[in-house]
Amino acid sequence: MQQAVVRRILTSAVYDLAEETPLEVMPRMSARLDRPVLLKREDLQPAFSFKLRGAHNKIASLSPAQRARGVICASAGNHAQGVAMSARHLGIRALVVMPTTTPTIKVQAVDRLGAEIVLCGDDFDAAQVRAQELAAEHDLVYVHPFEDEAVIAGQGTIAMELLRQHPGAMGAVYVPVGGGGLAAGVAAYVKFLRPDVQVIGVEPEDAASMAAALAAGAPVALDQVGRFADGVAVRQVGAMTFALCRDLMDGVVTVTTDEICAAVKDIFDDTRAIAEPAGALALAGLRRHVESGRAPGGPLIAVNSGANVNFDRLRHVAERAEVGERGEALLAVTVPEAPGAYRAFLGHLGERSITEFNYRYAGPGTAEIFVGVKLSEGAAETGRIIAGLEATGHQVVDLTDNELAKLHVRYMVGGRVVDLEDELLYRFEFPERPGALLAFLDGLGDGWNISLFHYRNHGADDGRVLAGVQVPVADRPTFLRCLDALGYPYWDETDNPAYRLFLGGRGS
Repeated sequence: MQQAVVRRILTSAVYDLAEETPLEVMPRMSARLDRPVLLKREDLQPAFSFKLRGAHNKIASLSPAQRARGVICASAGNHAQGVAMSARHLGIRALVVMPTTTPTIKVQAVDRLGAEIVLCGDDFDAAQVRAQELAAEHDLVYVHPFEDEAVIAGQGTIAMELLRQHPGAMGAVYVPVGGGGLAAGVAAYVKFLRPDVQVIGVEPEDAASMAAALAAGAPVALDQVGRFADGVAVRQVGAMTFALCRDLMDGVVTVTTDEICAAVKDIFDDTRAIAEPAGALALAGLRRHVESGRAPGGPLIAVNSGANVNFDRLRHVAERAEVGERGEALLAVTVPEAPGAYRAFLGHLGERSITEFNYRYAGPGTAEIFVGVKLSEGAAETGRIIAGLEATGHQVVDLTDNELAKLHVRYMVGGRVVDLEDELLYRFEFPERPGALLAFLDGLGDGWNISLFHYRNHGADDGRVLAGVQVPVADRPTFLRCLDALGYPYWDETDNPAYRLFLGGRGS
């Protein structure tokens, strides 16, 4: 299969429409990691994503009779734009099925390109089922986003370019992985010409479908998929892409949302370009690989796969980037509830910059402070700060990696409740769309009193809710069945220290 893909790469039709993108040195990142780091700028494609390559290579290969039928695809955005642009270029009808959670910027882009749009389902899998139904009903040619040899070969032209652009020594190429089409195409070409160069796939921790497939020995469906990096939010990789990646890739790295946000900032710092989360994914994996000592020697290349991001999502990216690059520590600190205590506490922190300071009186005795501290030396500095505070008698809890604290508590510090009985605390995610919050509350029902509620729109595909609910012990089995029936991912945060310190009833 590898040789067949390489032949199709060498004879691809992508340059009828796609462009050869630059391979740029990242000077700041290279200096930070003490090795050359280069970025393949697929965000500069006409559709602001590499997906144009595979879509056009596939559609251009159709026979005149197939073109006359028209094409259809399912996509969370970037593949849809590639299909729409290719179809317009070739004068072909295009129907695109997109999840209802697709970022607005991508839906509008497809509409401007003249494709017919159907919004269906909360994720790619639901959209794909509907697209295949419509393909059968209307006799349209289905253009798969990754499980197709022509699509894989079109994506693989990226490797052909970067090996020509950087013919010298090279340690590894880092590639974002969703369904696996880009990774399979790049690995097929790189390993054919330069088997000494490693090809590393990168996935979000909450959408690691290729890592799961490699561990299982076959494609497997994830129970749930995080949608922050919507361009790679695929529940199950393809059989064809899996076989190529299993045989040719050198490994998969998974990264956190915070690390992806930090990589968006890294790309901006070096290029003044704004990558979408999936676009920055490969650089996040490269950085983690280097910092963990697992990266090979020599220059390293990351593929910036796209730049289709809603502007309002950048607020969330900016908030999380400092934590992702270990530039901020979030701490819960217990201090005496007495005059001068806060000044003394800040004195112990010395000249460090305070990024956040939240406090609300909750009675005599001791006080809990939620504080953000700017770091200049990474995670090791957090340990030294905590040790110094504990040496002066303060109790400290590190909340830097506490998702509840980062998503909700930092915006809610305002005092704890006295004599609140039977409160349970749960964190939820649900697809973000008009009316989604009301639908969530309707699903939760009226059987239990909501004692705490926090929702904040992050400009992302998922709504994030924190809910405190008073549930007597005898009712809890019924309550849990209600949560399961909602069908949304949820986490029990009742024992989370951030809740106990800042939001729970006194003594909880």
